[in-house]
Amino acid sequence: MSSTPATPAANAPTTPAAKPLAKNEGIKAESNFLRGNILRDLADQSTGSITDDSSLLTKFHGIYPQDDRDLRSQRRKENKEKAFSFMARIRVPGGVCTPAQWVTLDALANTHANGTLKLTTRQAFQFHGILKGQLWSAINAVNRSLLDTLAACGDVNRNVMCNPNPEQSSLHAEALRTAKAISDHLSPRTRAYHEIWIGEDLVAGGEPESEPLYGATYLPRKFKTVVAIPPSNDVDIFAHDLGFIAIADATGKSIAGFNVTVGGGLGMSHNQVETYPRIADVLGYCTVGQAVDVAEKVMLVQRDFGDRTDRKHARLKYTIEDRGIVWFREEVERRLGYRLGSPRQFAFTHMGDRYGWVDGENGTSHYTLFLMSGRVKDTPELKLKTALREIALAHKGDFRLTANQNLIIASVQPAERPVIEALLRKHKLDTANNVSGLALNAMSCVALPTCGLALAESERYLPELVANLETEMEAAGLRHDEITLRITGCPNGCGRPYLAEIGFVGRAPGKYNVYLGAAFNGSRLNILYKASVLDTDIVALLGPIIRRYALERTTGERFGDFVIRAGYVKPTGTPADYHDKADKPVAAATA
Repeated sequence: MSSTPATPAANAPTTPAAKPLAKNEGIKAESNFLRGNILRDLADQSTGSITDDSSLLTKFHGIYPQDDRDLRSQRRKENKEKAFSFMARIRVPGGVCTPAQWVTLDALANTHANGTLKLTTRQAFQFHGILKGQLWSAINAVNRSLLDTLAACGDVNRNVMCNPNPEQSSLHAEALRTAKAISDHLSPRTRAYHEIWIGEDLVAGGEPESEPLYGATYLPRKFKTVVAIPPSNDVDIFAHDLGFIAIADATGKSIAGFNVTVGGGLGMSHNQVETYPRIADVLGYCTVGQAVDVAEKVMLVQRDFGDRTDRKHARLKYTIEDRGIVWFREEVERRLGYRLGSPRQFAFTHMGDRYGWVDGENGTSHYTLFLMSGRVKDTPELKLKTALREIALAHKGDFRLTANQNLIIASVQPAERPVIEALLRKHKLDTANNVSGLALNAMSCVALPTCGLALAESERYLPELVANLETEMEAAGLRHDEITLRITGCPNGCGRPYLAEIGFVGRAPGKYNVYLGAAFNGSRLNILYKASVLDTDIVALLGPIIRRYALERTTGERFGDFVIRAGYVKPTGTPADYHDKADKPVAAATA
């Protein structure tokens, strides 16, 4: 069900003639459907990087140029260019891959990247440290494993997330089919990806190339879609542009339809109060058969009305904030040709993973591993990468990446389970019961040394941060209590810190804005508690609150609810909840 891309007239409400288009729009328009000069830049051996224009386009191919920021100062002194490399993000709709694919990626991490695999907060894989001369062969090998990096980044619909939900595998299977169908339908149609990375030549004399959904300039900004199955909100459905909440039928064994959510997004910028996180609205209800159609039309409204002049104001959350949810629903329904139903009842109870063994349907079982920050590597203390390769070689089911950066060894047959259990014991991976509730619910983005946007440490600091706060938790008798904690190196929100009961957002080296008060089930954003806190002062700041929570909480009261009741933070529901009082807007908000 395609639709004609927007005309200039259709874009007029959000692209006034007096305000020029963002630079990215021209680069996309002139790129010949994402080809640009990527091949030319890859062949240039005079530098380890590529041009800025090609860097913008390779994002649509799932690839970011980066450099090792730990080495910048030394290389500058030595009059050398930065230590450039590339990050490649591998799209895995619903987070499900085969053991054979895992083994392939494990090997590629050694031969083409920095020897590690990263499981992301969006159920994707990332390679870091790919050198320019090995980039083509790395992406080509990923595609030969029947995975790809297409649309893992860029102004398109990105990797579609889906609740792994081993508790109800029949619902999961149906939700996964929907997630994959949406992913397939909203994927770019350009042959540029195959020409560049697989070596397929464009056939001369064929039909002119087109993007039936996206047009030549694609979307104003990235677009993120998720599918959730209550009671688990592990995909953080309210943080995304588009979401589908599965509603079970009377039997509980099949999905009757979906509540549709729109307009979530967590990215913001320090000192710019016109940028802020936003929780998604519930738009309506659709049947399973309507889900792909609804996904298309929601995306097309954003394509046609999203702001293409200011990329900080270009996400769907601002389109809805500016125009209102009533207008948005009417525009979506006009394109659908039918009305969405009234939302059905649902309830989320948590946003974390269930660790250890969980019995599924059809006699299979699933084991969820805790992987701090989703980094798969071997260390002297834990040979995690080696262990997971051995499990993949023995496993006959599948793997499921969770939205919390953990890994599920899924669909384990009864006869296979003793083999998996023996490997878990051998490598000391059956230890989730010994990990604190805080650690099990902690998450981070990558940040330094590879992310060019990072202002402070995140992944590398998380173990120390958790250990320091665990001391306070244990002293208060809360070692096994679940509190969500998330940290990011900048305010863009990749680790979804604004939905954590305790959130840390990098402000400068060794300094973080501390946010408190999100809901444990992911239905409420947190609020800025204190800005620019030194990492050495975090325990002194939070320790008394943790101890008071242990003494004064009511039965079943979550930490995020307590800090609001106790008056530590007072939500007003305005962008000011997320900015330091000293922050001043550097530009007027785009209306």
